[in-house]
Order: sequence, then structure tokens, then C-alpha cells
Amino acid sequence: MRRFKPLTLAVFFATAFSAPLHAQNLSQLYDAAKNYDATYQAVRAQYAAAQAKLDQAKATFMPTVALQTSGTRTSTESTSTTNASTSGRDTGLFGGTPYNLNSTTQNTIDGMNTDRKAGVTLQQNIYTPANTIQIQQAEKNLDSANITLISTEQDLIVRVGQAYFDVLTSSENLRFAQTQKIAVAEQLASAKRNFEVGTATITDSKEAQARYDLIIAQEISATNDLIIKSSALDQLVGVKNSKPKSMRAKITLPDLSGNEDYWVNLALDKSLQIRARKLDLEIALLEIERAKTGHLPSILLNGGYTKNYPLGSTSTASNTVSTYTATGFSNRIIGSDATSANLPGLNTTYFVGVTMNVPLFSGFSVQNRVKETLALVDKARADHDSAQRTVSQSVRSNFYNLKSGLGQVKAFEAAEESSQSALDANKLGYSVGVRINIDVLNSQSQLFETKAKLAKARYDVLVGDLKLRQSTGTLKEDDVHNINKLLEN
Repeated sequence: MRRFKPLTLAVFFATAFSAPLHAQNLSQLYDAAKNYDATYQAVRAQYAAAQAKLDQAKATFMPTVALQTSGTRTSTESTSTTNASTSGRDTGLFGGTPYNLNSTTQNTIDGMNTDRKAGVTLQQNIYTPANTIQIQQAEKNLDSANITLISTEQDLIVRVGQAYFDVLTSSENLRFAQTQKIAVAEQLASAKRNFEVGTATITDSKEAQARYDLIIAQEISATNDLIIKSSALDQLVGVKNSKPKSMRAKITLPDLSGNEDYWVNLALDKSLQIRARKLDLEIALLEIERAKTGHLPSILLNGGYTKNYPLGSTSTASNTVSTYTATGFSNRIIGSDATSANLPGLNTTYFVGVTMNVPLFSGFSVQNRVKETLALVDKARADHDSAQRTVSQSVRSNFYNLKSGLGQVKAFEAAEESSQSALDANKLGYSVGVRINIDVLNSQSQLFETKAKLAKARYDVLVGDLKLRQSTGTLKEDDVHNINKLLEN
């Protein structure tokens, strides 16, 4: 049966994520992540919104000035009708002729008036206690947003650092698997030669072949893991085919200064999480005072200046009188018309005043609002206490993880030397016939496994140092630069 070529497969997987020409250090990838990470960008926008919110609160103590202008044209029409009736007997020439006199009077008035006004009004808060407290709350909200921004920056450092060293760990695992594959292939060839000349059994060849096949599977797994970890780093920093710089061969890891209590006390004083919960408590306390202002008066200054520009008015009046007699001797209609016009005049008005609003009764809404804020203060205190306990536990956990990691690095360094000595001894014993092939294969596996664990332990120490500083709120970009000093140039 035809066997596939493992080296060709490894090359295929390696070319699937070909790296750029220049490798990047941790600082470079962190800077790229700051400009790309959506979570960080959202928090930056939230900080800008908090700054604008503070400016809005301060604006309540600034005067409000408005320009007002209007134009009006009014047309009116008024009509009235009056009926009158008179009857009697005429004593004139015709002597004693009866008559009826009916009179109808109709008055009609048409008018039109045009008017324009323009003015400026001003309002100024003189005493509004709720607005004063609102400014104090907005300032603390801005401080809280700043803490959230710093916390997000620290979290981004840890996330980039974790992804960075995950790639290096996977890269080391692949490199060790490929190196071990070469060593096992040499051992397999040696076993076959010894079998051909009769100095070894077929068992040695089969054992070497089985170990070689196992290494091939491990190499495929390591290659796949490297592809996944590299993709995760690219997604985080927004750099396609990023290539983290490798660690130097000989480095000195940072020491763990101070004991557990030192780091816990540092966290209680510097932790961003605790500081954020403390600000929440202070804001809640201010909200109580703000709720109580519902009983207090507020004073507002009003002022203005208005000019009236009338364009004049015209009116037309008409009068019609109709008279009719039943005897037919008289039937008259009398009418008259009159038109008048008013010349425009300029009117100017100034006003200034103070308005005081004193709440008397609001349906117990203020009292219930105060009760609500008191309950929210209790919640904020509980959240603050919970944050202190959570941070203390997190610091202890990170402290002991880092301490354990440093101890493991020392142990694996000693194990690496011992494994190398054991492999050299087994190779020598195999060459003189006192050791069998499986002893050499086992020594090789132990050495490369120890190397991989040592590399991972070193990376875990560096990430653990970042996490410990993050939990205490003291993580800075300088810590990233310190890690860069341990990387290859």
C-alpha cells in the first residue's frame, strides 16, 4: 500500500497560513488591536458620550437666549341689521288715511390689520439644586467611564497576550513534533539496517515504525492547532497572516515580588473593579440628595426685549336704510359709505422678572422616590462589598497560579537536562548493544514532551504576570514593552 508523505502534508498546512515578511512583537499587535477591536472601540465611544453628558449637565446653568419673530394679518367683516315698524293715521290733506311705516337698517364694516413683532428672550437658572447635583453625578459618571476604558485596555492587553503566546505555544509544539519526527525517522532507518545485518530483531523496526506513525498524527494535530490559534490572533488584532516574534532561547522570567497579602492589599487600593463600584455607590448617594430636592423651591430669571412693527390698518363702513309705506306714497332707500385708515406706530417692550416655583404637594412621588434611592444605595453597597471579595479571590488565584508556574519552569528546566542526558545514555547503550530500540524511542518522546511543557510553562508565566497585574488594576503598556525585551529582535 502506498503511504503518504508526512513532510509534504506539513508543508501544505504551513503554506495555508503564510506569514508576512516581517514578524510583529507584542506591542505592535496590541496597537493594531486597539484600532480594530470592536469592544475597545465601543468603550471609547461610551467615554466620549459620558463627556458630552457632563457638558449637557453644565449647560443647565448657562443662560438660554431665543429670538422670536412673528407676522400677522387680520381681516374682519361685521354686518348688523335692524328692523323697525310704525303704524298710524295720516291727518294731512287726505284726512285720516291710515299708514304703515317699515324701516330696515343694515350696517356693514370691513377691516384689515397687519402687524409684525420681533424680540429676544432670556432665561437663567438662579437656584435649581437638582441641577447642581446632576453635574456632580455627571462628573462621577465620567470618572466611571474612564475607569471602564482603562479596564478595557487592560483586558485587551491580556487577550492579545494570551492569543500571542497561544500561537507561540502551538508553533513550538509543531516544531518539536517535526524535530521528533526526524529523530524517529533516523532511529527507524537504523533499526532497519541492524535488522538487515542481523544485529536487531524485526520488533525494533516495528516499534520504530509505530512511533513514527504516531508522530505523524501528532504533527497533523499540531499543524491544525497552529492554524486555529493564528486565525484567532488575526481576528483579534485585525492583521492578516500575523506572525508573532518568538521567544529568545535564554531568558530570565520576571520574579514574583511580595507575598499574597501584598498583592491583595494592592488590589483593594488600586483595583479598577472596586473603584468602579465605589463610584456607583457615590452616585447612588447623590441620587438621594437629588430626590430630596423635589421639596425645594427653584428660582428662574426671565428677561426680554420686544418691538412691534405695525404696517397699519384700514376699515370700510356702509349703511343702508330702507323705508316702505303701505299706501304707496313713499318708498326710499338711503345708503352711505365711509373709509378710514390708521397710520402705523412703533411699540417697544422691555421686561425682566424672577419666577419662584415652590412645590407644595406632588402625590407623595418625592417621598417614594427617596425610598427608591435608599434601596438603590443598599444595592450599591452590596455590589461594592461583592467586588472587594471577588477581586481578593481573583488576586489570590492569579498569585498562586503565577507562583506555581515559576516553580514548574524551574522543574521543567531541570527535567529537560535530565531527559537530554537520559537520551544520550540510551543512544550510547543502544550502539553498544546494552539498550534496545524502544528505550531510545521513549527517551526521545520524553525529551520533546518536556521541551514542549517547558515552553508552555514559560509562556503561561508571562500571561500569568499580566493577569495578576490586571486583577490589581496596575497593568500598563510598560508591562507589554518589558515582554518585548524577551522576544527575538
